[in-house]
Amino acid sequence: MRFAQLARLHGSRYRHTVLALDQNYDMASRLAGIPIAYEKLHFDKRNILDSWRQFRTALGAIQPDVLLTYNWGAIEWALVNRWSRAVRHIHVEDGFGPEEAQKQLLRRVWTRRLALSGRNTTVVLPSRNLMRIALGQWSLSAGRVRFIPNGVDCARFAVPSREAGRDGGRIVIGTIATLRREKNIARLIQTFARISPQRSMADLMIVGDGAERADLERLANELGVQVRFVGQTNRPEDWLPQMDIFALSSDTEQMPLSVLEAMAAGLPIVATAVGDVAQMVSEANAAYVVPANGDAFLEALTRLVDDRSARHEIGRANEKKARANFDEGVMAARYAELIG
Repeated sequence: MRFAQLARLHGSRYRHTVLALDQNYDMASRLAGIPIAYEKLHFDKRNILDSWRQFRTALGAIQPDVLLTYNWGAIEWALVNRWSRAVRHIHVEDGFGPEEAQKQLLRRVWTRRLALSGRNTTVVLPSRNLMRIALGQWSLSAGRVRFIPNGVDCARFAVPSREAGRDGGRIVIGTIATLRREKNIARLIQTFARISPQRSMADLMIVGDGAERADLERLANELGVQVRFVGQTNRPEDWLPQMDIFALSSDTEQMPLSVLEAMAAGLPIVATAVGDVAQMVSEANAAYVVPANGDAFLEALTRLVDDRSARHEIGRANEKKARANFDEGVMAARYAELIG
């Protein structure tokens, strides 16, 4: 999604060749008119020698000025590039899956150290938490690492009527997420079921889809709570104005775009203290970013359900900070400086 965002913002400034290692090219629909070639490789990652040979051949055929790789799934390309063509290389690391939510896997730590410490490689990280990991656990030198925060189109998410708040009706707690295990939407549903007596005046809306949906719907039924499952959307700006509180219940994140979008829409955030979320939100919102364990998440959510004026004050402060610090134009300029 970030690549598609940057390619759109930079227009014809660059020519791109894209290899989707999972063979999913759905994002191409967002890139009409951008000069992009799409290449496909058919390889078996279990056959290390053959897949690496294909990667090396593809690099030789494409002959890029800059190689960009994303996350652990593309780490072999960093290794192949280091020991073969050694073109200028930018690796972007967004965060970790559930297998590394609590701690780094030692094998991956050593592989990252090896793959990302080449003299032609720059590692881009969107969170201060990832910076600490890269400099500490991965032992990368400070000169090889760049901090570039994520950005969103703040104008796209602006809600003109947010200043006055939503008129009347029930309080809507909402989230937008892919329904995967590490997002821990179950935590949000279980917390919502415990909100009392406010539960009678609050609704929960979950926007997104994924492998966990059936289990989450079953959990809501077992707990006896009404949860609105909206399903997948490419237009979060249609759903954020329907929310009064945005909730993030993840076990692992770094700098989630969903939080930036909710901030740009003028929403207060209740979140687990993962990644950089506590530093992303406004100072007024910081007290509502809490440890995932215990009752802190429940208490924070209950306080905001109770306090209409706090919701509006925090929402305004979040919108102001998003526009000042996290607009996509700032992010695009920093990437252009690095690539250029």
